[in-house]
Amino acid sequence: MVMSHGLSPACASPSPAVFPVTQRRRSSDQEVIIEAMCATEATELLLRKEETFLACLARIDTVILKPLLQAEPGEQKGKDNLKLLLLLNDHFHALWNLTEENHRTLKQTFSVSESLCLQDLYILGGADLFLSVYIQYFITFANCVVVQSFDQVPKNKSEFWKTHKTTLKQFLADFTSETSVPVALYTVLHKPLQDHVQQYNLILTRLGEAIGKVPCGQSPERQLVTNAAKQYAKLQSFISQVLDEACLTKALWKSLGHKLTDSLCVPERRLLEDSKNLPVLANVGRTDRVLLFDDILVLIQGNNFQSFDLKLVWVDGSCTEKSAPENRHTLRIVTPEEEFLLSAKKPQIRAVWQWKLDQAVRQALHGKRDFPLWGKAGEGSEPPAHRFFKHTFRAEGSFKNAVYEGEWLWGKPHGKGTLKWPDGRNHAGDFKEGLEHGFGICLIPLASEDKYDCYKCHWCEGKMRGYGICEYGNEMVYKGYFSDNLRQGFGILENPAGEHPFKYTGQWDNDKKNGYGVWDDKDRGERYMGIWQDDHRHGQGIVVTQSGACYQRTFHADKMVGSGILLLEDDSVYEGNFTRDLTFVGKGKLTFSNGFTLEGTFSNKSGHGLQTQGILNTSSDQRDDSITKVQLGLDEFPVEKRWQGICDQFLEFIRSGCKEEMEESFTGFHVQTSKELRKSQEYLFCQRGPEDVSGKIEDVLEELVQHQDGESLQCYLQKAFKSSLHPLGKLLNALTLAFQATYSGIGANKHLLNMAQEEVKYYAKKIWEFYQGLLHLALEQKGQPHVETKDGAKSDLNAYGVILPLILPCFYPELFMLYMLYHEKEDDLYCQGIVDLSLFPDVKLLEFLDVQKHLWPLKDLTLTTNQRHSLVKDKCFLSATECLQKLITTVDPREKLEILQKTYEEIESTVSRVVEMDYKLPMDDLLPLLMYVVSRARIQHLGAEIHLIRDLMDPTNEGGMYDFLLTALESCYEHIQKDMRLHQRESWQVSRDP
Repeated sequence: MVMSHGLSPACASPSPAVFPVTQRRRSSDQEVIIEAMCATEATELLLRKEETFLACLARIDTVILKPLLQAEPGEQKGKDNLKLLLLLNDHFHALWNLTEENHRTLKQTFSVSESLCLQDLYILGGADLFLSVYIQYFITFANCVVVQSFDQVPKNKSEFWKTHKTTLKQFLADFTSETSVPVALYTVLHKPLQDHVQQYNLILTRLGEAIGKVPCGQSPERQLVTNAAKQYAKLQSFISQVLDEACLTKALWKSLGHKLTDSLCVPERRLLEDSKNLPVLANVGRTDRVLLFDDILVLIQGNNFQSFDLKLVWVDGSCTEKSAPENRHTLRIVTPEEEFLLSAKKPQIRAVWQWKLDQAVRQALHGKRDFPLWGKAGEGSEPPAHRFFKHTFRAEGSFKNAVYEGEWLWGKPHGKGTLKWPDGRNHAGDFKEGLEHGFGICLIPLASEDKYDCYKCHWCEGKMRGYGICEYGNEMVYKGYFSDNLRQGFGILENPAGEHPFKYTGQWDNDKKNGYGVWDDKDRGERYMGIWQDDHRHGQGIVVTQSGACYQRTFHADKMVGSGILLLEDDSVYEGNFTRDLTFVGKGKLTFSNGFTLEGTFSNKSGHGLQTQGILNTSSDQRDDSITKVQLGLDEFPVEKRWQGICDQFLEFIRSGCKEEMEESFTGFHVQTSKELRKSQEYLFCQRGPEDVSGKIEDVLEELVQHQDGESLQCYLQKAFKSSLHPLGKLLNALTLAFQATYSGIGANKHLLNMAQEEVKYYAKKIWEFYQGLLHLALEQKGQPHVETKDGAKSDLNAYGVILPLILPCFYPELFMLYMLYHEKEDDLYCQGIVDLSLFPDVKLLEFLDVQKHLWPLKDLTLTTNQRHSLVKDKCFLSATECLQKLITTVDPREKLEILQKTYEEIESTVSRVVEMDYKLPMDDLLPLLMYVVSRARIQHLGAEIHLIRDLMDPTNEGGMYDFLLTALESCYEHIQKDMRLHQRESWQVSRDP
């Protein structure tokens, strides 16, 4: 009866004599003939099997599937089942089409020739396609079993269903004695297909055995058949396991209450293990049952449950927890928000659970089940500890309700990832052991406006620590250091576009301005530099105004107390008490720029102007430069305490052994920050520009060892200072910003020259000390000795000789401006003298300067008729003049001294040529000649140049040739000024005489 409906009995299989081998052949031609005979017989057998199977599939489609799909479901559950049946129908027809294609191919091949090759068998060449189609069908069939789709069949309602119901029952009765429609449907929709796979496997197995009995048995053809047979055998195992899992899962849903089933039951979910079958206990609350599915781990507690996504489950089998029950064998289960133990009485049970958990986790991470489900493919392969996944935190804590997407390690965010909260907050960056750690960008929306605060900072154990850039929604920007989420150390806070624009550059403590700092009040056009306490000016401070006036006072909670010194823009000096708007009050002393002094009591009555009662002293007819050029801040702000916040960060970096995470937090300041980064988190992965020096600390230390002396050291340090990645370059960037914040713009005041000058010298010393600290660490790590010098003088020489020339260009614009302002009046007087001297023809000028005539270089000159007014103008000592003019082309004091020496050599060379012998110029001859060259070079701000060289030159040059030549240049400069003062005095005296 079964055969009449086209269903092959499960026991039907080829006998061992299907592919007979009558004798062994030895020639290759005979082996080919044997292979062809085997292929032909296999094709003939397969052809018969496919014809029978196709008839069965057609009958199933007509009698079962079409009526089922056209039936009308009565409820929502029935509609969901119908969707599954539609999908099952699709896979059924794909399998049917594949079988028809195989049948057609076999028929065509068999009809063309009776001598066939093994490659002509479609189930060999298309084995992967066969496997894929059968796998998809049985997975979908199992989904129907799990959600009891076939149990809903008797509940379907429609006229079409009623019409075919009798035919269906008759068909099922012919096939199975089972009277239950659901069970009969289950059998009919999988048994014929499962048996047909077995037929494929048996045919290929017998074919392989038949070929193996002849010498060609070791050929690739036999290997092809053997491999294919193994694949179909795995498919058989896969189908059996899928059906077993589906039946077990279905039984589980029937045994559980509706609440649990409705929450947990989904078609694709499979039960892998149950603590009722393999007893384990969980130490979480009152856990009654532990269920392992292919995607989640479930702990049932009464009518409630906890589920854990397997992709975020870690299984530790090596734990020895003290909290574990006595005589129990435990597994530690780690999840993002909970950690618990599974314990078993026997080690074998524990081992099975661990193996199944590991394989289930690994398969969940891989995104698909093994083939077969529990075969050799899964053995010995543990799930990775590092993972990438998305998870929403529910437990109380800083991450509550946040969605984390990124890298994990043992249940905690670890690596790069992104956190997003429902209120719009998000954090993208590095994590370590569940906390923000490393560089990260955090956006916090403001409740009242469509704006947000953006934090681009370094984090340590969940808190901001180290360097960061914070761009607030109110347009303020902070660039500096943090500790435990608070501004701490050196930092710059700026509000460039607010209602009251300002900029603070200085020290922070506990999120408040504390210590030395510089405040720019752009509303008032003032700059305060001094001591702060709890966000207030408190202690000694200097205020510089936009008009050029400046004063030094003591402040208490932002209010001025006591007397101070006020330096006005006209060089008048007031010592006493005064208001913030620079009005004199109380006792004081006013020294005018001409030297007159007014000492008494000052008051300012409304409408009456400034009034005073005191003594006016006019005994001095010349101002006192020591008063009008007074320098501020030297005693009140010791240079070593001004910018401790910058140096402390670097010192901490060295003391830590230059750890990589410390170096990351010591990011150097940059003069400009891209505004485009504000609304983007791409900065986290942005690429830097090319650098000449590596920023990796291991490379830095290695290069320091390789460049320790001479030109090699100079060259390396020069590149390091220009690099935004090198620690020394980062340090120099921060110092440069602090210097510019103090002395540029409003801060360009001549009364601050000495403060600025000693800062530059101090920077050179500190950078040399830090270089020595890095070098010591580098040598220590390589096991090489390092000779430390405790000689302060030698350290200073290195700072001046090695470091200062390299860092001076960073500070030169602001520093030289201060020198120019400080020496402005002397330089003006000098320039007037140069103008007067330039009116002299060269011969007259040589005569005026008392240059001995035998030293005049007239013999070298070719005169023309155009030189009547000035016989040798602009040609006498031309080489020396051009050389001296190069003085303004460099910022390095050492190079300036070299130019001065070259000028001296040019003068001496010209004189030697004139006298036709080597001539060493004595001081009496040098000064007039140098005076001539200086007058013709016409260098502006020569006084500023001379004093900058004198203040910043290498101490080793003191008393040497460079010192001698610089002294000679100073004498020329002063002589020109002296002549102008005499000339002005004579002119003034003549104007007074009647």
